[in-house]
Amino acid sequence: MWVGILYTHVFKMKPFCIGNVYEILLPKPQELLYTISKYYRWSNKNMQSITISPELASHFKDFVTIDAHTEGEPLRIIISGYPEIKGATILEKRQYMQQNLDRYRKLLMHEPRGHADMYGALITEAVTPEADFGVLFLHNEGYSSMCGHGILALVKVMCQTGAIDLGQESRIIKIDAPAGLITAKAYRDPQGKTHASFKNVDSWADALDCSVNVEGFGEVRYDIGFGGAYYAYVDADAHGISCGQDNVAQLIDIGRRIKLAVMATHPLVHPLEEELSFLYGTIFTSKKVTNPEAHSRHVCIFADGEVDRSPTGTGVAGRVALLYAKGEVELNAPLMIESIVDGRMIVSASAVSEFHGKQAVIPEVSGRSYITGKHQFFIDSDDVFQNGFMLR
Repeated sequence: MWVGILYTHVFKMKPFCIGNVYEILLPKPQELLYTISKYYRWSNKNMQSITISPELASHFKDFVTIDAHTEGEPLRIIISGYPEIKGATILEKRQYMQQNLDRYRKLLMHEPRGHADMYGALITEAVTPEADFGVLFLHNEGYSSMCGHGILALVKVMCQTGAIDLGQESRIIKIDAPAGLITAKAYRDPQGKTHASFKNVDSWADALDCSVNVEGFGEVRYDIGFGGAYYAYVDADAHGISCGQDNVAQLIDIGRRIKLAVMATHPLVHPLEEELSFLYGTIFTSKKVTNPEAHSRHVCIFADGEVDRSPTGTGVAGRVALLYAKGEVELNAPLMIESIVDGRMIVSASAVSEFHGKQAVIPEVSGRSYITGKHQFFIDSDDVFQNGFMLR
């Protein structure tokens, strides 16, 4: 069946029609199914179509996606192909996907349809009274608890396609994510361009000035911050590590080593949800920036050695919580954080909060997102690589 995104009754927003995403961006199903592509000969004469018969079409399973990116980091939004995602809560739905549908994640995230750094999102029905819909995030290793660049891209895509009726000014959109309820905002500027931002879940400094011995590198000092996921934050400059694109291989290697070392020596306990008690990745920070307006640079190595092309939405949220705890930033003071590809996000601590004994802040994050394409992926039942593979 086609999960929530094609069933408008799933969503509580009266004018919210997720079906519009399919109708606006994609041809009718029968047209898309039997006409894979059209092209011109090299002579630019005689347009031809490659078609498959209905009999052959029955041999394939298909998935339809809309792809986008936020500040360079991809997001593959899955429009159809998944069966029903069971569960009364978002965490239960995530667990159901992990236990029953994980091969679909692999075939859409991994090669030959994806790549080692692909990221995905699957929209579900809302599971709390105040939410408009829910979302589950996928990556090369599994499922994340929250994704800032994904929230920004989802909101932008839905507004641009008409799935969300933005109206003339702005709109608040509430989203159930595994880390908690996310409040996003979409608005149009005077030039008619659509922008998105979100207020994150409670974020806090979990541990400051820690150290660990990292195999093959030596002692590393780090902080632990939570911004929807736990990260180990490492001052790259202090450790002689370059955060430039030409050093990405070393960043992946050391980032993985740091993550493993911290996981082995520094237990994490989320105050509310045991499923969130894990280290998602390592974030290298640097004052060596290319944009003179940037506060610092982030390079996030997460999951199974993925490199975030953006500054990382949950990562900048955790970072502003750390800076606030250290007295290095005030409330509502915006910071620009740049990424390894010179993408940038703006983050601020919009309010202080208390979360089950944790002194926290509510980060507000914004960034730029763009649609890059629409895809229909066919899964041939005879394909020996139908479940995908990872190769670096």
